[in-house]
Parts: sequence; structure tokens; C-alpha cells
Amino acid sequence: MQDLDTARRRFKEQRPVPWEQLPDFALYMDQVLSYMDRQVLRFDEEDTLTAAMVNNYTKSGLVPRAEGKKYGREHLAYLTAICILKRVMSTRDMDLLIHEELQGDRSVEDGYAAFCASLDDALNLAAAEMDRRPQSDTLADAAIHFALLSYAAGLASSRYVALLRQEQAEADPPRGGKARNKKEKERD
Repeated sequence: MQDLDTARRRFKEQRPVPWEQLPDFALYMDQVLSYMDRQVLRFDEEDTLTAAMVNNYTKSGLVPRAEGKKYGREHLAYLTAICILKRVMSTRDMDLLIHEELQGDRSVEDGYAAFCASLDDALNLAAAEMDRRPQSDTLADAAIHFALLSYAAGLASSRYVALLRQEQAEADPPRGGKARNKKEKERD
């Protein structure tokens, strides 16, 4: 059970660094990958960030392009959020949420701070839930309990994303229909 005590302690203590503590100088890819290992709570090597992943996130528009071959605070903030969210949502949904959070005058710094605050709440809830589990629980019982919490939270997240997509569709209806009608009228 020492592993569970270690996990519980890490859930309570390990957090991405605040914006002000992110390096304020440019990093090369290998430095970014090494840095991200410290930013994200992990218990194994299976979900380590790779250079290919960073390149794919950049190509898809999830992460801004590097300046030359150097990455700054904004890149680290984006990658921190992506490395955490990729375990529970699709790239398409991450893209929607990241862009929605950074609309208007909201800076990456403010979006990152809000993300870290929500992550802190979630990790504290998980740690408290671990503390609350009876000692008589088997590992399987506890794992099922947390899987079901994840299922419920995933459903709630999916519902919020669906409602956000619906709001966006209503606010910005597709323009293709009007353009086609205009072209059809011109032909007549």
C-alpha cells in the first residue's frame, strides 16, 4: 500500500508550475520534452511527450509554431494542457476548448492560470476520494470506483463540449447554403 500512499501524496502535491515559474527563455525541443516530464503527473512512461507529438500538435494548430526551433512560455503552457487533456478527450475537443478559452482579450497566461486552478481542484478531489476509500476495499474495488468517477466526469465533459458546439453553430450558421443559392440565382 506504500505505492498508494505515494500516489496520494503526489496527487496532493505535484502540480505544473505557475506561469511566472515557466522558463522565460527559449528552449529547444529536447529541453521542452525534458521539461514536460516535470510538468505532468505520470506514473509510467507510456504517455511521455515526443517530438513527433509536438510536431503533430503544431501542424494541427493546437500549439503555435516555434520561433525558429525554440519554444517559449506559451508553448509550454499549451503543451501542459494538451498532455493532461489528451488522456481524456479527443484532439478535436481539445482544439475547441483551448480556442474557446483564449477568445477575446484573454491571454495565454490567464488561460493557463485558470487551467492550473481547475487541475488543482480535480487532483485535490481525487486525493480526498482516495483518503475516503475504506481500507477494506480491494484494489479492484477502488479501481472500479475511480473508473466510474472517470466515466461520469467524461460524460459531463462530453455534454458541455456538445453544448458549446451547438452554441457556436447557432451563433455562426454555415455560409455554404447562402452562397450556393446566390450562384444558382446568377445562373438563372
